[in-house]
Amino acid sequence: MKSKIGILGSGTVAKALGAGFLAEGHEVMIGSGNPQKLEEIKSTLGVRTGSFQQAASFGKILVLAVKGTAAIKVFSNLENSDVDLKIIIDATNPISESPPKNGALQFFTQQNDSLAAQLQKAHPRAHIVKAFNSVGSSVMYKPVFEGARPTMFICGDHPESKKTVTQILVSFGWETADLGTLDTAGSIESLSVLWCARGFKDNQWNHAFKLLK
Repeated sequence: MKSKIGILGSGTVAKALGAGFLAEGHEVMIGSGNPQKLEEIKSTLGVRTGSFQQAASFGKILVLAVKGTAAIKVFSNLENSDVDLKIIIDATNPISESPPKNGALQFFTQQNDSLAAQLQKAHPRAHIVKAFNSVGSSVMYKPVFEGARPTMFICGDHPESKKTVTQILVSFGWETADLGTLDTAGSIESLSVLWCARGFKDNQWNHAFKLLK
């Protein structure tokens, strides 16, 4: 089913996902606090652009694709009416401003906590689903790995929302592994550390995870 997608963010992830949703026939609006980036996105992707609030109001499904350090502020500042009972695809990771240590990303969250859980506390009635956080933007849409479909790990507290996100992932070329509630979000966010470790070590960034079962 086609929908209106509001994407919050204007970086490479936001642009890659925006292009993917457009290719699948969805209506897309990208919101940001950076007018210069929005002008570039409008001219290259041909999508609606506006503020974070405007994109949140536009979308029936929202995608949070800002830096992890900005995610809580951006999400908290949205009106309840533009967030409550909507699917929020959380593509963020709690990466701190500190540089990696020997190829390991540094997180600002504590052990047994997650950025997704903090976002849920900011808007308890939002249906947050963790997804798209453990892979690079270049292979988010229609990834090809020698004929094998990679696995996107997701979690969330609302089963129907996860079903919708799974349908989106399938249309984007992924298989999905549902790991349960947002209690598992920290584990999924940690996959970004593993994903980047390989990138830092070998300077290779076009890889993804596959669950064998």
